[in-house]
Amino acid sequence: MSTRDYHERLWEVVPEGLAPAAFDLRLGFLLARVSAGAKVLDVGCGEGRFAAALAGAGAEVVAVDVAEEPLRRARELHPQLEVRLIDPAGAWDLPDAGFDVVWAGEVIEHVADTASWLSEVRRVLRPGGRLLLSTPANGRFALVLCAVWPAAFDRRFDPLGEDLRFYTRRTLADLLTQFRFTDVRVRSAAGPPWARRLLLAEAIRRRF
Repeated sequence: MSTRDYHERLWEVVPEGLAPAAFDLRLGFLLARVSAGAKVLDVGCGEGRFAAALAGAGAEVVAVDVAEEPLRRARELHPQLEVRLIDPAGAWDLPDAGFDVVWAGEVIEHVADTASWLSEVRRVLRPGGRLLLSTPANGRFALVLCAVWPAAFDRRFDPLGEDLRFYTRRTLADLLTQFRFTDVRVRSAAGPPWARRLLLAEAIRRRF
């Protein structure tokens, strides 16, 4: 099975119109950091809810995904959006330094080749451009719970689950710094420690 076929099959079981997890929280984070007129790339746009909200706030948005099914839904729901299919395992057909902001909501944990993915993010961001992303958090409470309760470990690290990578605040911040992002800020959000928590990250592409 090709990488694209794999992602298409994942989308076959996602109900149409399903609200993204913690949508209001993540949208607030995003809109507070994107100015009207900014050129934004929404990577892993799904059905396009974040991209549509950004466009409604005055941003110039290109929405991309690695599977055709979410893009079909995005076109139907938000016909005004510019949506494109990108290669899940190669270079993206997008211009160098073409965007002020890259937004990747709940994407990086699904990426097999993180180094290549972040290299593409850097390539399409202009110098001084901003990367914004969210990903599930794996904080101390969750890790302790996994250590003492096997069922919690099984659920979090399901061998057939969609998540391929698991991040803490430190590992995500270190990763972005390693790929020559600066002003890296990562915080945990979304409820009490026993609830599903997110990491919200922002970083600036170095100019040189």
